[in-house]
Amino acid sequence: MKKILLSLSLVAFIGLNSCKKEEKAEMPSETAAVEEAVDSLGNYKIDAAASVINWTGSKPTGKHTGTISLKDGGFTITDGKIESGNFSIDMTSINVMDLEGDDKMKLETHLKGLGDKETEDHFFNTAKYPDSHFKILSTEEANGAYFVKGILTMKGISKPVEFPAEITINDSDVTLHSDPFKINRTLWGVNYASKSIFDDLKDKFVDDDIELEVTVKAHKK
Repeated sequence: MKKILLSLSLVAFIGLNSCKKEEKAEMPSETAAVEEAVDSLGNYKIDAAASVINWTGSKPTGKHTGTISLKDGGFTITDGKIESGNFSIDMTSINVMDLEGDDKMKLETHLKGLGDKETEDHFFNTAKYPDSHFKILSTEEANGAYFVKGILTMKGISKPVEFPAEITINDSDVTLHSDPFKINRTLWGVNYASKSIFDDLKDKFVDDDIELEVTVKAHKK
């Protein structure tokens, strides 16, 4: 009986190995097919001049608004849908819209982290982290609107972000315009004047949530 069991085990082992070898043998052709499919997808390059992120930051005494520019990136389109996408955000372009003159310059310098105390990690520390990045993982359509899921990398930290958006796609252009949405800046280590990080600020704090509204336009290559 033991001999029979051993023989059966040996046959099964040989059979499994032969199946694995056949599967491995098929892999190159499958990989080639995937690469060919990727090469056939439409590629759209971001128009940085026509793309922008509008932001709003709040504190007990009021709020400030501004913009941040995009640098580069693109979308991959298949079957009339965004299959993937990514874009770089130029953090050195932080612009304050509601102030003028010295007040505008001081706040922009503060948000960029370019103040006198260079060793302190003020807000976005653009000297060390000049760029942020957003990678689209999926876009899901429901009731005529889209829901975008992706990964935002800022100050070297990557976290998931989701937001609703209007997306239009044609043979030559793609436009993505998000609804206003909020992110908690402390998740990316932007801790300056955060009441949830420091407990002695009284009313001298800045809200953790930043409201964003993203517009990205791209043209087919």
